[in-house]
Amino acid sequence: MVSHKEFETAGKAPGLQVWRIENMDLKPVPKNLYGNFYTGDAYLLLYTTTAPSYYIHMWMGNECSQDESGAAAIFATQLDDFLGGGPVQFREVQNNESLTFVGYFKSGIKYKQGGIASGFHHVVTNDVDVKRLLHIKGRRAIRATEVEMSWSSFNKGDCFIVDLGKDIYQWCGSDCNRFERLKASQLAIDIRDNERNGRAKLVMVEDGAEPEALTQVLGPKSSISPATPDDEEVEKSNKKKGALYMISDASGSMKTSVIAQTSPFKQEMLSLEECYILDNGVDKNVFVWKGPNANTSERKAAMKAAEQFIKEKNYSSKTQIQVLPAGGETTLFKQFFSNWKDKDQTTGPTKAYTIGKIAHVEQIPFDASSLHNNKAMAAQHNMVDDGSGKVQIWRVEGGDRVPVDPSTYGQFFGGDCYLILYSYKQGSREQHLIYTWQGLKCTQDELAASAFLTVQLDDSMGGAPVQVRVTQGQEPPHLMSLFKGKPMIIHSGGTSRKDGQTKAGSTRLFHIRQSSSRATRAVEVEPSASNLNTNDVFVLKSADCVFVWKGAGASEEEMVAAKYVVSVLDKKSTDVSEGKEPAGFWSALGGKKEYQTSPTLRNMVKPPRLFGCSNKTGRLVVEEVPGDFSQSDLATDDVMLLDTWDQIFLWIGNEANEVEKTESPKIAKDYVDSDPSGRRGLAITTIKQGAEPPTFTGWFQAWDPQMWDTDPLERIRASF
Repeated sequence: MVSHKEFETAGKAPGLQVWRIENMDLKPVPKNLYGNFYTGDAYLLLYTTTAPSYYIHMWMGNECSQDESGAAAIFATQLDDFLGGGPVQFREVQNNESLTFVGYFKSGIKYKQGGIASGFHHVVTNDVDVKRLLHIKGRRAIRATEVEMSWSSFNKGDCFIVDLGKDIYQWCGSDCNRFERLKASQLAIDIRDNERNGRAKLVMVEDGAEPEALTQVLGPKSSISPATPDDEEVEKSNKKKGALYMISDASGSMKTSVIAQTSPFKQEMLSLEECYILDNGVDKNVFVWKGPNANTSERKAAMKAAEQFIKEKNYSSKTQIQVLPAGGETTLFKQFFSNWKDKDQTTGPTKAYTIGKIAHVEQIPFDASSLHNNKAMAAQHNMVDDGSGKVQIWRVEGGDRVPVDPSTYGQFFGGDCYLILYSYKQGSREQHLIYTWQGLKCTQDELAASAFLTVQLDDSMGGAPVQVRVTQGQEPPHLMSLFKGKPMIIHSGGTSRKDGQTKAGSTRLFHIRQSSSRATRAVEVEPSASNLNTNDVFVLKSADCVFVWKGAGASEEEMVAAKYVVSVLDKKSTDVSEGKEPAGFWSALGGKKEYQTSPTLRNMVKPPRLFGCSNKTGRLVVEEVPGDFSQSDLATDDVMLLDTWDQIFLWIGNEANEVEKTESPKIAKDYVDSDPSGRRGLAITTIKQGAEPPTFTGWFQAWDPQMWDTDPLERIRASF
C-alpha cells in the first residue's frame, strides 16, 4: 500500500480537508481559503463524517494540465486504498460539480484565474494590492468566477464583486433580484472575513450609482449589456433515465455488458461479486458500484473504467463520476432502484441519517404527549398534533360539499372525494388543516370540484389553513389519527351516499397496518393471498364467514383495529395465526400464493431534499439546494419543494410570482411521477410562508418563526 505523509492526518477528524496538486505532489490549502480554486490546477478533497464514512473528490479546473489531473487521480486512488476502499469517490469538473461538493461551500465557490504553473499560491494576505472582478451566478449553488476587469464583463441580471483588497464593492445589476443579492452579500462577507481576516470594508453599489473608486479601476462606465439567460440549464426533470452495465475484466481490456436498458432497476441485479456502471449520461452522471467480493484489481480500476466508458459513449468531458462501495450508495444512485433497502448495519453515509444532515437525529419513537415540544418528532412522524382536535367532513357531490354523517366518520369510499377540515390549538392560536381525500374511482368532475371547493373553504377561512392533497391509499399518519382511536377504513370502491351504494363483492380483504405514529388504517385490497404480509393483520370476509389473520410480526393494536373492522362488517369472526391457516382460508383467497414474508425495514427513513422552483431566468427551473439546508435557503421569492420521502411539501414564498405559484403544483406532481424509483401518488402539502406547521419546520435545524419579520437583505446589509 502506498502512503503519503499527507495521509497521516487524513480522515482522523470529521470535516473537510483540501489539497492542491503542486509539482506532482500534494500540498494542503489553508483552511480559511477553502472554496477558492485556481482554474489552472487540480485538487484533492476528503470529507469525513462522524460515522466515519468518507467522500473523496478530485477536482479539475478548466485549464489544468493532463499531468496534474493524472496526478490527482493517482492520489485519489491511493487515498481510497489507504482508507480501506470504503470511501465514495467523485470526479469533479469546474462549473459542473456534484451537489455533494457544492454543499461543502455554503457561501459559494470562487474560481481564480491562473494556477501553480503561473506562480499563483494559496496565501492568506492582508495584501492590499488585490485587484479582481468576480461574476456571481446561481441561486442555490453559488459560483463566483474571476473575469476580465472591465465594464464589458458586467450585465444587468447578475451581481459582481469588485475586490480591491481594502475595499470590496458588491455591484448589483438593475434586473438582479433580492435572493441573488442576498447570496452575493454572503459571498462578499466570506471574502472579507476569511481571505482578509476581517480587515476590509464592504460597500453596496447600485447600477447607475457607482462611486469614483470604481470608475478609477474600471474606467468611465460604458453601456451595460442586458441580463443573459442561463443557457446551460436545460430542463432536467424528465431526464432521469439510466441503463445498467456489468464490468468484466476491468484490469485487462475492459468490457461492459447490458444488465438493464432502462431504470427503475431492482437491487437484486447487483451481484456482490461484480462491479457495475449505472449510466445516467443524459444528466451528465455516471456511477460505478463496487461489489464487496469483486476482485481487487477490478475494484481499483473502477474510476478508470468509468472514464473509458465516458469516452466510448462520447459523453461530455464534464460528466460527473461517482464510484460507490456497497453500503456507501448516495441518494442520487439509490433513486434509480424501485426497491432499494439499506441494511441495518451499514456504516456508509446511509446510516448517518440526520435531519438537515447536521446533528445525528436518531429515529425518534412516537410519543403523543411530547409532540408539541419535539418538532423533530412531529416532522419525522408527520404529525402536527395528536389528532384530538375538531373534525368536520364533507363529501363532494354535484359540484358542492355535503356534510357526512358523523357516525360514519373514518370510513372512506373509493368512489368519493372528501374534504376534511381539522381545527386544533397551537399555543393560543387556532390552526386549521384541510385534507382533500381523492378516491381512486371518483369521477373527473368530482376531482376538479374537490380542488375548487378546497380553495373556496381555504378562502372562507382567510387563506391561513395548510392544505394537504391525499390520494386513496397514501394517507399520512396524522389523517389516520383523527378518528378518536378507531382505525380509518378505506373501501376500495363504492360511495357513502344513501342511494349510491354499489354492491360490494362477496369476498373482501382488508389490510390493517399501524403507522410509525401508532395510528391504524384498514385498506381494502384485492382478495388474493399474494397481498398478505407477515408484518400485519388482515380481515378476510367470504360469503359465509370472516377470518382475522395475524401475521407473525403484527402488533396487538392491529388486532384491536381488526376487531373494529369486523364490527363494521357486522359479522362474527374466527382468528387465524400465520402458518396455522385452515383450508377454507386459502380457498376463499383463490388458493395459496407467495407473499411478503421478510420483516422489511418498516422505518426506512431517507434524508430529506430541498428544491427551489424559480422562473427568474425566463423559464421555470427546479434546482436542488446543496449541502445541509437551513431555513435561510427558503427563498421568499420562490416556491420551494421539500421531499421527505413519504410526503412532499410545497412552500410558497410571499414574493413568489404567479407563474411559480400556479406551475409548481404541476412540478411537484411531475417530480413524483418521474421519480426513477417508481414512487407515485404521494401526499402533497401546500404551505404558505409564515404559516408553517411543525411537520414542516421540524426538518430544519433551529427554526426561527421571527426570521422574516425583518427583511433578510436589510439584516445582512447591517453587517456591511
